[in-house]
Amino acid sequence: MFELGPHVPTTCTADNARTVGEMFFLRRARSASRPALHHRPADVWLAITWDEFYLRAARVAKGLLDLGITKGDRVAILGPTQPPWAVLDLGAQLAGMVSFGIYPKQSVEQARYLLEHSEAKVVFVDEPKELETVLAASKGISTLQAIVPWTKELFETYRARDPRIVSFERFAGEALPDADVRRIQAAMDPNETAILIYTSGTTGPPKGAMISHANILSLLSASARATPFFASDLSLNFLPMAHSAERILGFYARVANGVTGAYAQSTATVLDDLRTVRPTVFGSVPRIFEKAYTKILGEIEKQSPAVRRVFAWALDVGKQRIPYLTTGRPVPFHIEARYKIAERLVFQRIRAVFGGRVRMMVTGAAPTARMILELFWAAGLPIYEAFGMTEATVITHANRIGAAKLGTVGKVIPPAECKIADDGEILLRGPWIFQGYFKQKEATEEALAGGWLHTGDVGTIDEDGFLKITDRKKHLIITAGGKNISPANVEKAIKDEEPLVSQVHAHGDRRNYLAAILAPSPIETLEWGVPRGLATEQDVLRFSKELMEDPLGRSEALNVAMAKVVVHPEFRERMRAAVKRGNGKLAQVEHVRRFVILDRDFSQSAGELTPTMKIRRKEVETKYADLFDKVYAQDPIGIEV
Repeated sequence: MFELGPHVPTTCTADNARTVGEMFFLRRARSASRPALHHRPADVWLAITWDEFYLRAARVAKGLLDLGITKGDRVAILGPTQPPWAVLDLGAQLAGMVSFGIYPKQSVEQARYLLEHSEAKVVFVDEPKELETVLAASKGISTLQAIVPWTKELFETYRARDPRIVSFERFAGEALPDADVRRIQAAMDPNETAILIYTSGTTGPPKGAMISHANILSLLSASARATPFFASDLSLNFLPMAHSAERILGFYARVANGVTGAYAQSTATVLDDLRTVRPTVFGSVPRIFEKAYTKILGEIEKQSPAVRRVFAWALDVGKQRIPYLTTGRPVPFHIEARYKIAERLVFQRIRAVFGGRVRMMVTGAAPTARMILELFWAAGLPIYEAFGMTEATVITHANRIGAAKLGTVGKVIPPAECKIADDGEILLRGPWIFQGYFKQKEATEEALAGGWLHTGDVGTIDEDGFLKITDRKKHLIITAGGKNISPANVEKAIKDEEPLVSQVHAHGDRRNYLAAILAPSPIETLEWGVPRGLATEQDVLRFSKELMEDPLGRSEALNVAMAKVVVHPEFRERMRAAVKRGNGKLAQVEHVRRFVILDRDFSQSAGELTPTMKIRRKEVETKYADLFDKVYAQDPIGIEV
């Protein structure tokens, strides 16, 4: 079903292309009969070859042009990470248009902002709830010419609701001829905008980052040289295509290198799909690895003392290999011999959870705790942390095979350049720095002041050239005593100590000491409550399924179930102990002296998280201002450490 190709390096079509559409055109010519995508629309996994993939996209291109959409017009896509998204995206690229994604489950106001600001001419929508959102959001937007449901059934149901609703059949007819594709691509300037990526907006409305064809192609060429792919590689993909990481590194990089991708059936089936697909390459946000780590340790805790001792021994042996693996040096025989035993007893079972064939896992967006990295590296599942941002076409630094250092995001990818400003801010320069923000000249000038991209991140570069991120520049806390404190350091120190903690928000600007809000982790909290009679196994199963289907959702029923657990004195004492241990890793001035525990997790619907699970710090500070005031009052609330 998912047979791998020969283990030989791939050729990167980004090296010989001027545009994203041309890159795709060349890939189809080189790999026509090989599988491009696997998906499972029903009970059986189906493969789509590069030739069929291209023809589907060429039909979309013809449909867009026949609709009167022209070169440079914006085309919006709202739907799950599945083949139609990929087909629609590259169809727009073949036709010379600018494509962009809208995250699923946006509010009417958020969707309206994106459609209006982008002046999108067309929006493709996948399912009834999202179509309802788009219909409400698009009222009065004269620039939007067509609303296209993904299926015939959806079109028939909604066709009378708005005259702009168009059948998808118009995009599934005759394919745009190759000669027309060549003509369109040849007439394009590589420095024109290829895609818009709307940032998730932690400090205000989303900004549309304009990424050019040249930006994308130069990045893909450089990253292929830094971390080669093989014809034998197979990836499993599930992250939202509206995000720059999945769009560029998870999708366009596969096109450039001819790597086969399999789309998870949904976020709820990722773990099952991993075991079925058995990928060699897997990219994810840290949250997935955190959950896996917690689950592994939870299972070990249930075992007998003898089994726990074997696991501890195996982990110790695995950790001894890490310095050799990260630097590309041969592992000494005496370590390798013991590791083979540890592998048979422990690690092969852990690797089986990810399918058993993974050679490389990539993560970014947020730091991964060292203890998690060490476990996975020890088990033969190397996690390579990377760094970048949408404005830098997603990535500028990466840990690489034979050149990795745990706790850093790796070295800069040539020919990109990186330096640290006098105030500690990370500055970037190179051929894949973005063109600017759509319709936002002042914000663009600020971001690119002095010819360098000002990332807003604070970090350090060590003597070996590895970059370490310490915080966001705008998030620094300045205490009443004038001390500058990185809240990210404080939050990470506490969160790493306790799997029952989902989020930590440190507070203390112009205060005499630091306080914090702790948001409990939903499933771990309920599991903790089961043996104490505070929750049931049915609760755990029910809400696990709910969260897998909607990772950013937090239903009222879930919040009510969690609230019964977090008030328990033992739970509160466990949180206090975690904060105390976290404080032990920090300087005295960074210690959290008082904290409060929410009776629920932060959520996107409550305005506390972005679609990429980042805390909206400004919103949290505003929302909980009264709560923080009470923490610092003469008769304070909260738990003292």
